[in-house]
Amino acid sequence: MACVVVVGTQWGDEGKGKLVDILAEQAQAIVRFQGGNNAGHTLVVDGDQFIFHLIPSGVLHEDKTCFIGNGVVIDPAVLLGEMEKLTQRGYNAGPDKIRISERAHVIMPYHRALDAAREKAKGKDAIGTTGRGIGPCYEDKANRTGVRMIDLLEPDTLREKVEQNTAAKNYLLTGYLNAEGILTEPVIEEYLEFGKLLAPHITDAAVELDDILNAGGNVLLEGAQGTHLDIDHGTYPFVTSSNPVAGSACTGSGVGVTRLNQVWGIVKAYTTRVGGGPFLTELEDENGQWMQKTGAEFGATTGRPRRCGWLDMVVVRHSVRLSGITGLCVTKLDVLSGLDKLQVCVGYKQPDGSVLERVPASLTQLAACEPVYEEHPGWSEDITGCRSYDELPAACQSYLERLAELAGAPLAVVSVGPGREETIIMADAWA
Repeated sequence: MACVVVVGTQWGDEGKGKLVDILAEQAQAIVRFQGGNNAGHTLVVDGDQFIFHLIPSGVLHEDKTCFIGNGVVIDPAVLLGEMEKLTQRGYNAGPDKIRISERAHVIMPYHRALDAAREKAKGKDAIGTTGRGIGPCYEDKANRTGVRMIDLLEPDTLREKVEQNTAAKNYLLTGYLNAEGILTEPVIEEYLEFGKLLAPHITDAAVELDDILNAGGNVLLEGAQGTHLDIDHGTYPFVTSSNPVAGSACTGSGVGVTRLNQVWGIVKAYTTRVGGGPFLTELEDENGQWMQKTGAEFGATTGRPRRCGWLDMVVVRHSVRLSGITGLCVTKLDVLSGLDKLQVCVGYKQPDGSVLERVPASLTQLAACEPVYEEHPGWSEDITGCRSYDELPAACQSYLERLAELAGAPLAVVSVGPGREETIIMADAWA
């Protein structure tokens, strides 16, 4: 029995989906523990691309059970759409395969409407939300007015909550945000139908996961987004509405903290970010354009181009500390092939000349800083065919070893391409 957590160490889009897909081979259950369909995982299997927003990446493996935990906020229409696409491509998306926590909260039409109206009202100060209703849904959860998956199976409960919520939300939408209101009855009818379709999947996920662990099974806990989008520890307010750090794996799944064995952190070999917010190592020159084009840096959820820049090890080191990361998984290393020189940020220089080696909470303080860089030689070799660490060019090995040294955690995986087979495994997560 083992329980492994996978988290992102940057601003998301690090390539967690590929690693989860690989680790799922030895897991009996794969669990998504936070976030919503504002996250997207892209997998490439035998040349075929799959994009998931809610369903855990391990769904492509046979004889694995995928759980959507109580910490996730679920848009039923999106989830049913993903399940339908899986079925059309010949994969199992039945109740034996996909399990949904009865305690997970549900994204409603008024959540999406509020999200869009608020972003529009902010104008140039918008934070870059995906507009999927994630934040407003978490607001209702904290406010104790949210709709949970179990409520979709209880018509009277659903009606009472929707009637109360639409009255309150419409007051905001029409009276403050100058937007259209939401009709109550169509929402109730639509979501009761969602409940009927999803009823066979809805369960007490925490109990089922406990049963799997007690029977000696392996459980893989999959985070969405990245540490620096964490609502507590990220670049607030340019963050998501949940906690992508490893500590959230327990609260978002119902797995006890003493069950955890390993925490693996995903590090993209450079840095990217979608939407607004500070990004000290951002590049708007030919190097940034190289990363964006070569790395196909466009959001799996929004299609928006990602901002690109040099690897920021202050950010990664912060993540290692917060999640207690025991293994680093470096992705998209192949994208850097062909660049003559590589820069790695090792600190933030303040106006008074002092150097910060941590990420400050104040965005004003952060904006006044300049990145302190180390220069490393690049490599020109194509590394996509490398299957062992020793096959990598010397400059590539040096870059990775410095990364691990700065992070304070050992290398566990090196990804040299998008495919499953384009991976160098250096440690056993399940040992």
